[in-house]
Amino acid sequence: MRLSCADEMLLLNGCPGVIGLAAVFSGEQPDVDQVRARVAERWTGLERMNCVLDRPSGGGGPARRGLFRRRRVRWTVPGPFDPAVHVTVARSKLDDLWAQSLDRPLTGAVPPWRLFVVPDAAHGGGFALALVAQHVLLDGRSLATLMRALTDSPVAARESARSAPLTRTGLGAAGRELRAMAAAGQALPMRSPQETCPSVAVSELPAHLVRSARRQPADGRGATLNELLVGAVAGALRAQYGPVRGWRQRDEPAYTAVPCDLRTRANPRELGNTLTVVRVPLPVDVDGPVARLRACQDALATVPERAAVHAGVLFPAAEAVRRTGPWVTGLLANRGRRSCFAATATTAMKWPGGPSTFEGRRLVRTVGLPPLQHPGTVSFALAQAGDAFTLTAVCNVRPDDARRLADAVVTEFETWARMATPSA
Repeated sequence: MRLSCADEMLLLNGCPGVIGLAAVFSGEQPDVDQVRARVAERWTGLERMNCVLDRPSGGGGPARRGLFRRRRVRWTVPGPFDPAVHVTVARSKLDDLWAQSLDRPLTGAVPPWRLFVVPDAAHGGGFALALVAQHVLLDGRSLATLMRALTDSPVAARESARSAPLTRTGLGAAGRELRAMAAAGQALPMRSPQETCPSVAVSELPAHLVRSARRQPADGRGATLNELLVGAVAGALRAQYGPVRGWRQRDEPAYTAVPCDLRTRANPRELGNTLTVVRVPLPVDVDGPVARLRACQDALATVPERAAVHAGVLFPAAEAVRRTGPWVTGLLANRGRRSCFAATATTAMKWPGGPSTFEGRRLVRTVGLPPLQHPGTVSFALAQAGDAFTLTAVCNVRPDDARRLADAVVTEFETWARMATPSA
């Protein structure tokens, strides 16, 4: 099977490409054989979970590039996965598992995913089921779909996907979007790419804090979880690094990459990479947390229409061109390799459906693991399961910057929650 354009760009982007989602449950840890039996029952029949990357053999350099043109990477299905290989008990706590996984790609001759039973999950639970996968295989929505399928009652919840793809796009909209995606930007301040260090931090946000923050701006409609996350990230960058105009004495803004799910009600549980990324400027230089939030709301309001341009025009054009010119995917991926393309990535993740259990153990919260990006970048994932909100920051700048930035994001939420009246 051919890799999709999104798959191939993720394969060629030069990053470790590991993502994850953990479901934290109350109660005692189940026996690993129970988990393996559930995984075999619910996942073996899913073709995507049995896929292996069939890579061209050979070394690097021009010879390898020529070979890549003759025989491209493809998905193969050699047979069903082995639950005994893919489902194991973790030897560490969940936060430690995330730290060990973020820069270690899953390679080999088996499908690139693993499910861990984490005995000491912390975060208010007794244990966790943690799914780790290569992004080229699965996107964040796929992780949530798979984890929901493991629960005791995997009844399809009301789908939040679009009823139909937006199609009113044309060459003018495509040209504007191409210019927006190609505009100059800035990476986070760092002394040298060789001095950067991967780090990860997980923070819990109290439900009352998020509910209060959602009422901002007080004279507006309130804020969505995604708007709050992007606004809080803009404030956190300002608190940690100062205004963008002082980072490198340039006028280019810092951008965040906002993933957009392209599934519709016709394919709500499709596995793979049915997504695109829209690049949005971060209002780091705007004074005041509420003013920054308003600026984020204005910028994010255009995201659905821009994502429709990707789905309706840009992706089909890229697919058509790469059939005869495989180099086009490498060209697009090379643009994304540059840290100035997006200083951050921001993803808000909601657990699909209502309260869930595993072997009678109640779901307490979910914890995401966003991908580690290039030096000078940081990825944020804000996961919601019921009234439990959990922030994960994955950083590739200075040592411990993930913890500092996660704390700064929480501080922005606390600031909004304290504000009784709007401020400019």
